[in-house]
Amino acid sequence: MRLALYQPDIPQNLGAAIRLSACLRMPLDIIEPCGFPLTDRALKRAALDYGALANVSRHASLTAFCAAPERQGGRLVLVETDGAASFQDFQFSTGDTLILGRESAGSPGDLYAAAQASVRIPMAADARSLNVIVAGAIVLGEAMRQTGAWEKF
Repeated sequence: MRLALYQPDIPQNLGAAIRLSACLRMPLDIIEPCGFPLTDRALKRAALDYGALANVSRHASLTAFCAAPERQGGRLVLVETDGAASFQDFQFSTGDTLILGRESAGSPGDLYAAAQASVRIPMAADARSLNVIVAGAIVLGEAMRQTGAWEKF
């Protein structure tokens, strides 16, 4: 299983994603371009002291990400407010990659087209959305429960 960020535009969220991936030993893919300069120095600053524990891969585009060898053999599951299925009802697999859209603009049509499935987190009717990394952590936790990944710790 993997976690992916599509063109993140808030550096602090990237830092939170790196920390999440490091703590759960979950590979993290960053699909560029980002909404901020993602230099090696900026990436190191965002990672804080979790950088050495994280398995982070950068991809120049969605096309490059989809063609990457580590992406072969599993589904791309989009986590979005209008996902087709509730995350609790979805059957996750160990080869799945959970992908999160941009914080400011959500997920464009080409991201929906690339995904084999989409899931949502049920929320109060008057709430717009969760923080993207919080949403990713909720869905990732359920995916790990279903696939037995928590038992590896």
